[in-house]
Amino acid sequence: MISIQNRITAFAKLGDFLSQFTINDIKKIDHIEHNEIFFDGFLHQIKLAEENNSWFNKKNILFSLENLSKSLTYNNLSKFTESVNLINKSSKNVAIIMAGNIPMVGFHDFLSVLISGHSVLVKQSSNDRHLIPFLAKYLEHVEEGFKGKITFTEEKLTNFDAIIATGSNNTARYFEYYFKNKPNIIRKNRNSVAVITGNETKQDFIKLSDDIFQYFGLGCRSVSKLYVPKDYNFDLFFAGMYDKKEIIYNAKYANNYDYNKAVYLMSLYDLLENGFLIIKEDESYSSPIATVFYEYYDNEIDLKIKLHQDKDKIQCIVANNFIENEIPFGKTQEPALNDFADGVDTLEFLSSI
Repeated sequence: MISIQNRITAFAKLGDFLSQFTINDIKKIDHIEHNEIFFDGFLHQIKLAEENNSWFNKKNILFSLENLSKSLTYNNLSKFTESVNLINKSSKNVAIIMAGNIPMVGFHDFLSVLISGHSVLVKQSSNDRHLIPFLAKYLEHVEEGFKGKITFTEEKLTNFDAIIATGSNNTARYFEYYFKNKPNIIRKNRNSVAVITGNETKQDFIKLSDDIFQYFGLGCRSVSKLYVPKDYNFDLFFAGMYDKKEIIYNAKYANNYDYNKAVYLMSLYDLLENGFLIIKEDESYSSPIATVFYEYYDNEIDLKIKLHQDKDKIQCIVANNFIENEIPFGKTQEPALNDFADGVDTLEFLSSI
């Protein structure tokens, strides 16, 4: 078995490799291990990912890679793994069913399984099938002990000891039935919300625009719902959103904006919009693309109670000194390694199987 130190070192080297791919620049760095084999190949995989899924534009892919590279340092990985005992654990075969809503969304589970000392069996979404397998090959080059421990399949999953599966609420019900006899983590739909108190600045809303528009709002950490005080004036909110006005030049986003606006207008719904974002009063958490729902609240205590009651539907709460475990404006799409999806400690689960 590969030692925990060697597993950490391998992923830290992967972080070094990914550091060459940032939003502002793609630059080949001479000292990166195996660059002569992998650098140009990964550029090609980025291009294939763009061509395969028009939501995966180059900016979103590079944003994902840059944030991942910042997380994958030896220090971060050591802290990530220190909360559980991963030394001399028996290796199991852990299956992962990955979502494909944003680039590399399944990588954290992939990392968690391998760094825990297990073998991984991956079933990817057809929407995101180019990047992680290529990075798996890089890991096998920097740490030969990973060879034979990483398998990707498009077939029915067989011969596994535990499973981590992510899907919609409908598919989650199927997963829960089908995998009921295996140790499992089953993830359903979740959305993120922002609490507006009326004390925000334009700069706060510019940061919030990152939480709303990054990945076109397709992530579970994307803000899809606002809670605002009674009779709130949205002028300052829209002033901050204007920072992302160019998003409307993406044809797929623009089509969704036009379609949803037409549906709402024909249904005679009251809505506000600015040419690239619609906001609509609605009690639901999950809003369509190019739309953010909002709901008024009368007092903060009642809102805190509601958010606690609905915690199984919420991934992140964006706020400024409002509630425990809130995320600062502009930071939902930069999770740390220990920001576990749905609040379920994946490493704890993997250390217990």
